Amino acid sequence: MTETPVVTDTIFLSSQGATPEDPIMVLERWLAEAKSLVGFPATAMALATSTPQGDPDVRIVLLQALYEGGLVFFTNLASAKGRQLLANPKAAVCFHWPAMGRQVRLRGTVRETDVHYADEYFAARPRGSQIGAHASPQSMPLADRKALIRLVDDAGARFAGRPVPRPAHWTGLILAPVEIEFWEDGADRLHDRMLFQRSSGGVAWTKSRLAP
Repeated sequence: MTETPVVTDTIFLSSQGATPEDPIMVLERWLAEAKSLVGFPATAMALATSTPQGDPDVRIVLLQALYEGGLVFFTNLASAKGRQLLANPKAAVCFHWPAMGRQVRLRGTVRETDVHYADEYFAARPRGSQIGAHASPQSMPLADRKALIRLVDDAGARFAGRPVPRPAHWTGLILAPVEIEFWEDGADRLHDRMLFQRSSGGVAWTKSRLAP
C-alpha cells in the first residue's frame, strides 16, 4: 500500500515559522538561499518580451538588485529587448534553480530606473564593460568579429585617459511585478505552488494556492 505524501506549506515559512505576506520578502530569501548554493548564476533569469507584432521573445539577463519592490536589470535601450520594452513596457521573468527544486515566475510593468542609480551602477562596472557599452551596436548585424573589435578599439581610444561616461542608451530597468508565482518540487509531482497578485500600482497582495 502506497502512503499518501504529506504536503507541507514550506514556501512561506520563515526561520521563525511565520508566514510573510510580502512575496518580495520570500523572493529575497529564495535568492539568498540559491546564491549560497550555486553562487552568482542564481541571479540569471529568463526575460520574456513581445515584438510590436505580438511575437514572443525571450533571453537570459542578470538580476542586479531588488529595488523599490521591483527587479532591476540593465540593458542597451537600442537592443531588441530595449526597443520591445519601450514599445510595450510589460514583461515576464522566470528564475529556475534545479538544484533546489524551485522556480519563480513574475509578470509586471517595466520602467527606467532613476538616472543617478544607473550612473552609479555604470561607474562601478569594469572599464572593459563600460567601453563595450559604447562600442557594441547591440542586436544589430555585424560584418564579422573583426568589425566588433575595431569598434571596441575606437571607443577605447576615444575615452583614453579619462573616465567612461554612461551612454544615454544604456540604463537600468525595473520590473514592478503584479503577479508572482512560487513553485517548489514535491513528491509524486504534488508540487507546491503559490500565486500572489495585485493590481498595477497597487500595494496589497492577494494569495492563492494553485494545483500542481
